[in-house]
Amino acid sequence: MLKPHPTVLRRLVEEYETLTAAPATAPESRIADLAYTLCVSTGTRDVGMALATARAWLTPDGRDTAAAAPAAV
Repeated sequence: MLKPHPTVLRRLVEEYETLTAAPATAPESRIADLAYTLCVSTGTRDVGMALATARAWLTPDGRDTAAAAPAAV
Protein backbone atom coordinates (compact mmCIF):
# COMPACT_ATOMS: atom_id res chain seq x y z
CA MET A 1 0.00 0.00 0.00
CA LEU A 2 1.23 3.48 -0.80
CA LYS A 3 1.57 5.86 2.13
CA PRO A 4 0.64 9.53 1.88
CA HIS A 5 3.35 12.13 2.25
CA PRO A 6 3.81 12.93 5.97
CA THR A 7 3.10 16.63 5.43
CA VAL A 8 -0.22 15.88 3.74
CA LEU A 9 -1.14 13.33 6.38
CA ARG A 10 -0.27 15.72 9.20
CA ARG A 11 -2.43 18.46 7.63
CA LEU A 12 -5.38 16.08 7.35
CA VAL A 13 -5.06 15.00 10.98
CA GLU A 14 -4.67 18.57 12.23
CA GLU A 15 -7.63 19.89 10.25
CA TYR A 16 -9.85 16.98 11.31
CA GLU A 17 -8.94 17.45 14.97
CA THR A 18 -9.45 21.22 14.77
CA LEU A 19 -12.88 20.91 13.18
CA THR A 20 -14.09 18.15 15.49
CA ALA A 21 -12.98 20.15 18.52
CA ALA A 22 -15.61 22.78 17.63
CA PRO A 23 -18.17 20.84 15.57
CA ALA A 24 -20.88 23.49 15.98
CA THR A 25 -18.86 25.91 13.86
CA ALA A 26 -17.55 23.37 11.32
CA PRO A 27 -19.46 22.23 8.25
CA GLU A 28 -20.46 18.59 8.70
CA SER A 29 -19.64 17.88 5.06
CA ARG A 30 -16.02 18.99 5.55
CA ILE A 31 -15.64 16.78 8.63
CA ALA A 32 -17.09 13.85 6.68
CA ASP A 33 -14.76 14.55 3.74
CA LEU A 34 -11.73 14.63 6.04
CA ALA A 35 -12.79 11.41 7.77
CA TYR A 36 -13.20 9.69 4.39
CA THR A 37 -9.84 10.99 3.13
CA LEU A 38 -8.07 9.86 6.31
CA CYS A 39 -9.59 6.40 5.99
CA VAL A 40 -8.62 6.07 2.32
CA SER A 41 -5.13 7.44 2.99
CA THR A 42 -4.48 4.95 5.78
CA GLY A 43 -6.33 1.94 4.36
CA THR A 44 -8.82 1.81 7.21
CA ARG A 45 -12.61 1.98 7.46
CA ASP A 46 -13.00 3.76 10.80
CA VAL A 47 -11.89 7.33 11.44
CA GLY A 48 -10.60 6.42 14.90
CA MET A 49 -8.39 3.73 13.42
CA ALA A 50 -7.38 6.10 10.62
CA LEU A 51 -6.23 8.68 13.15
CA ALA A 52 -4.32 6.06 15.15
CA THR A 53 -2.65 4.76 11.99
CA ALA A 54 -1.79 8.27 10.81
CA ARG A 55 -0.23 9.12 14.15
CA ALA A 56 1.79 5.89 14.07
CA TRP A 57 3.10 6.74 10.59
CA LEU A 58 4.17 10.24 11.61
CA THR A 59 7.53 10.60 13.27
CA PRO A 60 7.57 10.54 17.07
CA ASP A 61 9.26 13.93 17.42
CA GLY A 62 6.39 15.65 15.60
CA ARG A 63 8.40 16.61 12.53
CA ASP A 64 7.76 15.36 9.02
CA THR A 65 10.48 13.09 7.67
CA ALA A 66 10.77 15.29 4.57
CA ALA A 67 11.33 18.39 6.70
CA ALA A 68 13.95 16.57 8.77
CA ALA A 69 16.05 15.59 5.77
CA PRO A 70 19.06 17.83 5.07
CA ALA A 71 18.98 19.91 1.89
CA ALA A 72 20.95 18.56 -1.03
CA VAL A 73 24.13 20.51 -1.74
